[in-house]
Amino acid sequence: MAEKDNFLQPRSRYYGEFTPEHLVFNANLQEFAQKVSYICSLETGGKMTPEQAYEEIKILWKELKKSKKELKIGKPEDNPEN
Repeated sequence: MAEKDNFLQPRSRYYGEFTPEHLVFNANLQEFAQKVSYICSLETGGKMTPEQAYEEIKILWKELKKSKKELKIGKPEDNPEN
């Protein structure tokens, strides 16, 4: 079963600056990309309307943004004004 999962949802190695937060966000980003790819394929194949695809991707985007915010990715830590 693991081989099937690896085929359907491949993961790439993370080569960026290592922190636990960056690693988690990278996994979330890869999952987002995989799901967007599935949604695009469903829409292209006529199994989903463009409006449905847009709404699904919008929901996924909001989840990714929430993840980024919770992990405090991309915020300067020494600037309390941001």
